[in-house]
Amino acid sequence: MSDHPIQGLMKTAMENLKEMVDVNTIVGDPVETPDGSVIMPVSKVGFGFAAGGSEFIVETRGSHGEREEKHPFGGGSGGGVSITPIAFLIVSTQGVKMVHLDQSTHLYEKLLDLAPQVVDKIQQLLQQNQKNGQQASSQQKFKQSGESLDF
Repeated sequence: MSDHPIQGLMKTAMENLKEMVDVNTIVGDPVETPDGSVIMPVSKVGFGFAAGGSEFIVETRGSHGEREEKHPFGGGSGGGVSITPIAFLIVSTQGVKMVHLDQSTHLYEKLLDLAPQVVDKIQQLLQQNQKNGQQASSQQKFKQSGESLDF
């Protein structure tokens, strides 16, 4: 089976896109800082392409006068790539940390990070309420016994 001209267009477009986008485009080259930490940029890559074409019927007469049909091909292709840096991956002696550049898209992650602090605050408030409740009930018992608190 012979190759159709549209296959050549698509193959050329895909090979050019493949050359532009590889794994090093998404996770960039690591950079080592003087304190020994390693920082790697992380990017979001989007690409798209389109190819199309058409064949036209053209009738011609051969050298012996016989009727011939030719199918000339006309087509084209195009594409685009978008590369957007979204975060930095930091590997240090203290652990691995992802620093996002777009804060608004990571609201849930921020909420999860804050959850332990919120739980601690709620526990502290509950413990304070229990202490205040015990003090208030002991003062009320003291008043009910008729004794005075005057010094």
